[in-house]
Amino acid sequence: MSLRKITICLFGLLALGAAIAVAADPTELANQRERFPLVWEAAQHGPDLAWRKLAVGLESYPLYPYLELAALQRRMPELKSTEVEKFLAAWPDSLPAQTLREAFLRELAKRGDWKGFAALYTNAIPGKELQCDALQARLALKQPLDFKQDVEPLWLSATSSPSACDGAFAWAKSQGKLTPALIWQRIDLAANAGHSVLVTSLAAMLDGTERIAAERIAAAISNPAATLTQATTWPDAPHARTALTAAFTRLARRDSDAAETQWTKLGTQFHFDTDQRDRILRAIAVFRASSYAPDALARLTALPASAADDASREWRVRVALAAQDWKAALAALDALSPEQSTDARWRYLHARVLVKLDRKDEATPIFESIAREANFHGFLSADWLKQPYTICPAQIDPDASAEATLRRDPSLARAFEFFAIDRLPEARREWDFASTRLDQNQRRLAANLASQRGWYDRAVYTFNKGDDLRLYDLRFPLARRDQIVRDARAVSIDPAWAYAIIRAESAWTTDARSGANAWGLMQLLPGTAAQLAKVEKVTFSGAGALFDPDLNIRLGTRYLSNMAVRFDGSPWLATAAYNAGADPVGRWINARDMLEPDFFIETIPYKETREYVARVLAFAVIYDWRLHGSVLPLDSRLPRIGQAYAPSGDDAARKAVVCPAPAAAVAAQPATAK
Repeated sequence: MSLRKITICLFGLLALGAAIAVAADPTELANQRERFPLVWEAAQHGPDLAWRKLAVGLESYPLYPYLELAALQRRMPELKSTEVEKFLAAWPDSLPAQTLREAFLRELAKRGDWKGFAALYTNAIPGKELQCDALQARLALKQPLDFKQDVEPLWLSATSSPSACDGAFAWAKSQGKLTPALIWQRIDLAANAGHSVLVTSLAAMLDGTERIAAERIAAAISNPAATLTQATTWPDAPHARTALTAAFTRLARRDSDAAETQWTKLGTQFHFDTDQRDRILRAIAVFRASSYAPDALARLTALPASAADDASREWRVRVALAAQDWKAALAALDALSPEQSTDARWRYLHARVLVKLDRKDEATPIFESIAREANFHGFLSADWLKQPYTICPAQIDPDASAEATLRRDPSLARAFEFFAIDRLPEARREWDFASTRLDQNQRRLAANLASQRGWYDRAVYTFNKGDDLRLYDLRFPLARRDQIVRDARAVSIDPAWAYAIIRAESAWTTDARSGANAWGLMQLLPGTAAQLAKVEKVTFSGAGALFDPDLNIRLGTRYLSNMAVRFDGSPWLATAAYNAGADPVGRWINARDMLEPDFFIETIPYKETREYVARVLAFAVIYDWRLHGSVLPLDSRLPRIGQAYAPSGDDAARKAVVCPAPAAAVAAQPATAK
């Protein structure tokens, strides 16, 4: 903002402040909210101390400390310790104080003021950079370091360290503490995490053949195919086998055929130990299975017991289901680990395979057990048994006194106020800061208070385990009901399904933005949104507009409808396409279109999409119940591939939702859909 614009804002605020000074109490908060953003802007960019005149009347506003924080941060290069100490004393045990302390510590480190740094630093401050700066301060002040306690934990990291750690590492090297064994230990950590750049930098600390061996490991991570091609001339040495293991496991993920070809050449040339051989064989088998190669089932079945893990055992089930080899599927299910066998997914598939093998009497008790759970496979099991769904809701017990205490908590007050003025990143930071100081019951009450204010994602993220999973009204809010019902029906999709997509995509975080550049409640890509906006004849000003819930929901429901049209109206296939894209779903259909929907879902190659489809369909059941008190059967949303589907009308048969005796049902409810 230019100085001229800031000055105009300042004069305007001075006039507004004079008017507000005599404002009545009922309007005070609204007036403070109106004034705060411009005063904050002035504190960040305006003439020094001018913001204080503008802030008269804001002293009682929860966000007031952020004004002085902004002014101090702007002056960081010339800031004095006394100013920082005064602020810390004025706002003790607060996020603004912690923010200023950390920022000023970085400034003191930059200045090389190690005495000042040591006076301000506390061990409770998180972050490697400041931890390393604290070690540098101790070195500068001639204070002793303990390598095992102070430096080694920072050294043994799989990721690159901040440059602030260089001094401590240089000290350790000068003391002879960074032995080749420790260097190799870190190389192994970095290699397992796939960080080739770090491995390369660590290799430079070694000499001779050791350095060459480390560089080979880095090359194996970044270019596994070339590494395996070159390996025919390598000696059979321990570090060479480490590099080759890394190369095989990474190449198998990209090209399992090429990995298999190289294994036939090198598998006998090098004397891999049992663990290395198992890792290679498992990687080749699992990634051949994920592409449903013809030999996948045989390979997984032939894996030595020592090579099997949860992933290989699960893929053995999937490839057997894809082949509709029910005996092999049952054998694979029986080979799951005890922990896997307790999961509703595998119990349900076990029962389904038993039905395929004409062993329905054995399947029925399994279905009956799973049907007491409020999740995808629990609902499917109830459909098999033609029983009502079991959902046992719970409520938070009111505690007026505890809630009043929470309302007085300054950090929560700041979190709620940032939310009220739509500064969501700042709101979440204050929430997280406050949450660490609350006990479990207080966090539950705080999340409830947040929901009452329309901040729904706090409850979704807070109530994620144990009995809290039964707080359905908070975990599955009926927010923006009129709009969602209207927009969904306008494009001929079920509102409960639209709700389920929102809940799965963003958990009601209106400013959600994914690593894939999807934005807002329904996680739309800007390019897709622009195309949809043209069809809908609405204004689209750019990606940031997708943080507007009204626009996001209108375009998102249209996109969901488009996916449904592309796949014969099928909700479950459209859900898969919403997550993975229509083209991959089309390929999966071409490969396995004869599978029944529940089996097909389990054979989806992408883990994220498999889980997403199950989660959305379960959420649709819960939202249907929340909207109507009864539900459309889940199996009615699962038409066979190629079978046309139309949304059910108002006269469609619906299923009851019950909560049986607590001993039988409530105990099972923590397994509800998340």
